Amino acid sequence: MSIILADRMSKLGNESAFEMLAKAKVLEAQGREIIHLEIGEPDFPTPSNVIAKGMEAMLAGMTKYTPSQGIFETRQAIADYIGRTRGYLVDPDEVVMTAGGKPIMFYSIIAAVNPGDEVIYPNPGFQIYESVIKFAGGIPVPIPLREENEFRMDIQELKSLITNKTKMIIINSPQNPTGGMLSQNDLAEIAKVLAERDILVLSDEIYENIVYDGKAFSISSFPGMREKTIILNGFSKTYSMTGWRAGYGVMPKEIAAHITKLVVNSTSCLAGFTQMACIEALAGPQQEIKKRVDQFKIRRDRIIDGLNSIKRMKCNKPCGAFYAFPNIKAFGKSSSEMADYLLHEAGVATLGGSSFGEYGEGYLRISYSNSMENIDKAIEKIDSALNKL
Repeated sequence: MSIILADRMSKLGNESAFEMLAKAKVLEAQGREIIHLEIGEPDFPTPSNVIAKGMEAMLAGMTKYTPSQGIFETRQAIADYIGRTRGYLVDPDEVVMTAGGKPIMFYSIIAAVNPGDEVIYPNPGFQIYESVIKFAGGIPVPIPLREENEFRMDIQELKSLITNKTKMIIINSPQNPTGGMLSQNDLAEIAKVLAERDILVLSDEIYENIVYDGKAFSISSFPGMREKTIILNGFSKTYSMTGWRAGYGVMPKEIAAHITKLVVNSTSCLAGFTQMACIEALAGPQQEIKKRVDQFKIRRDRIIDGLNSIKRMKCNKPCGAFYAFPNIKAFGKSSSEMADYLLHEAGVATLGGSSFGEYGEGYLRISYSNSMENIDKAIEKIDSALNKL
């Protein structure tokens, strides 16, 4: 029997981190020691107070269906948090809870983009952006993030890419995979460019609290932008809640109503005990989170110094997130070849920059969400392997 799937399925891509993880697990099963620097997941545990609140909610019976948009108390807590940190009032009806941050990405593009519409997105950037744009029938329009510009958008270049077919612009700051971050002035300039245009902005702010120098800003805070911005955020990165699958979007009410329909037609709702844990994450003590960011900064400095000590390699210092994005062009291998070489020769799992788009070619993404001991060991192994080239 031959089953023919819909043509649209050929447009969906995969997430390379999980593909590399699978390769690394095969080697581990063969007895190899592998240092995992490929996965974008905090190595810290979920804070104990958050776990306790989730368990308390479970035991209290919050294991049934919940409203598809999210429990009101959870949406109120998020509205308060966004309002406090962005500087404007947020109605709980502007918040939609989802099973992780990715659904907001998926739902927003599906809801807004018609076949033939253009979507400008960062490249190198999270690969799911381009994948879902294509799935929706949209036309992906990459804006290059260049090393010489600290992997920030060039605003004039952005302006030149906007056409009468542009329906959405995707922003990610702090950024995966480069650790680059848009400045307050960058965002103000983008807001000016979009002031007279009916273009939606999907602002991926999932790494907003993992910042080392300065602070992250939201484009939604700039004049005229709140009405055309969908904020994507969640609890995975800041609160190490990747397995809880807790995310949310903040957007104009009329868009939230349609995004909620997509939740109804796909996942139905987010677990009640997870939502109670989310409230605790936002309302509970934040000292432990600050300590973790401080630890990430120490790791960042160690790994960047280590990478820059390797001959023929150079690496910008990231402003946020927990990724290094070293330039490997001098070694004469493609990004994917280099990632495979380091996996097999050094026992270090990384990701080729081309996994994040054509402008990521010539780079590697290295997650420093690992212990200092493993970071030091990985640098030593990478250095040794590259000296053989």
